[in-house]
Amino acid sequence: MANNNAKSNTKSKKAQSSQMRILKSEIVDITHGKGFCIVKPLNLYGCHFGDNCFVGPFVEIQNEVTIGHNCRIQSHSFICSLSIIGDNCFIGHSVAFVNDLFREGKPSADKNKWRGASVGNNVSIGSNATILPVKICDNVVIGAGSVVTKDITKSGIYAGNPAKKIRDL
Repeated sequence: MANNNAKSNTKSKKAQSSQMRILKSEIVDITHGKGFCIVKPLNLYGCHFGDNCFVGPFVEIQNEVTIGHNCRIQSHSFICSLSIIGDNCFIGHSVAFVNDLFREGKPSADKNKWRGASVGNNVSIGSNATILPVKICDNVVIGAGSVVTKDITKSGIYAGNPAKKIRDL
């Protein structure tokens, strides 16, 4: 009986793999300054990077995103359209930027309803943080796993869900 299951599993895996598609990573219509460094695979399209930026593997950065000078975007992060990131910023692993708040209970097909996040200079965002369409001022640290739901107007260290100021820098 175990032998029949093994054959059945093998057939199932073959059927699944024959339907698999492999998509290549893409780098399309980007601009960047000097000292730009990437690690593939990744998807970058229609975005701009300043000087001395690093982008790790498995990152997606969509169109109409601007990233300043001396920034590091770590692996598995997602930066959606319309976001702006200032100079000297660090984006940790698996950080997600959101530009659609699902106000109608589903994704909006109307791009006019989307809003990007605006991140100031000298901002560090910890791994697994989620950044909604907010403004974050200069000199801020966002703790790992935090969810930023409102504008941050004063420098400091913020953490939690929703993110709250926990101390001054």
